[in-house]
Amino acid sequence: MTGIAELEAPLADPHLSDEALRPAFFEWLCRMGDSTLILGHRTSEWCGHGPALEEDIALANTALDLIGHTQFWLGLAAEVEGKGRSADQLAYLRDAWHFRNLLLVELPKGDMGQTLVREFLFDAWHHLQLDWLAANSSSPRVREIAAKALKEVSYHLERVCDLVIRLGDGTEESHRRLQDALDRLWPYTGEMFTGDAVDATVAGAGIAPDPASLRPAWDALVDEVLEAATLTRPQTRPDAQKGGRQGRHTEHLGFILAEMQFLQRAYPGATW
Repeated sequence: MTGIAELEAPLADPHLSDEALRPAFFEWLCRMGDSTLILGHRTSEWCGHGPALEEDIALANTALDLIGHTQFWLGLAAEVEGKGRSADQLAYLRDAWHFRNLLLVELPKGDMGQTLVREFLFDAWHHLQLDWLAANSSSPRVREIAAKALKEVSYHLERVCDLVIRLGDGTEESHRRLQDALDRLWPYTGEMFTGDAVDATVAGAGIAPDPASLRPAWDALVDEVLEAATLTRPQTRPDAQKGGRQGRHTEHLGFILAEMQFLQRAYPGATW
């Protein structure tokens, strides 16, 4: 996996030796890394198929950024787990029920409207999450990863907000496609803010925020962009679809993994 520049020599992190914290910390790191991995793979499906050369290149670069973030999150997860696995092994040799990504990121890419709206909804959360982690996490390693990823995600968010506004307030056709995508994806957004015992443990250790605490700022940002884009905020429950962070996925994840993991499954340990 490739992506953002290499980190400096690993910082000392007292959380890595905390046996009581280890299971929840590992699980939380997988949630971060799995979501960026699966969304990176989904976004890469546009490579060579974008509606314009500029957008084709932008989506490919976004996918690379996300997979680069994955390298660091899953690399740290492997260290925390302490079972000798690597980031690549976590990415390519786990089955679907062991993945902890948000359901939102595994849904089919759909048309460009659905791709952009999903990126917008995810980036609005991702930016808030990384901003908190870079400034406040009690884990030096998490702070370091978040600070580097935040630079790229800030650009992702700026770019996609601009596109959502331009297309939402564009032609009748572009407006309809974005509104349809928003209505379709909205029920999956609540999972980003629904906490469980894992979240409570890492929040209690100061590693990450309580997911629900990010909701007001996300709502404010999303509402501001939707208003500028002349899009209507859906009234359906935002938490109607959830479970991916606990390993309960849609049928779509299996197809993603069958494609993404084929080489390592067919030729274990292959290198080039």
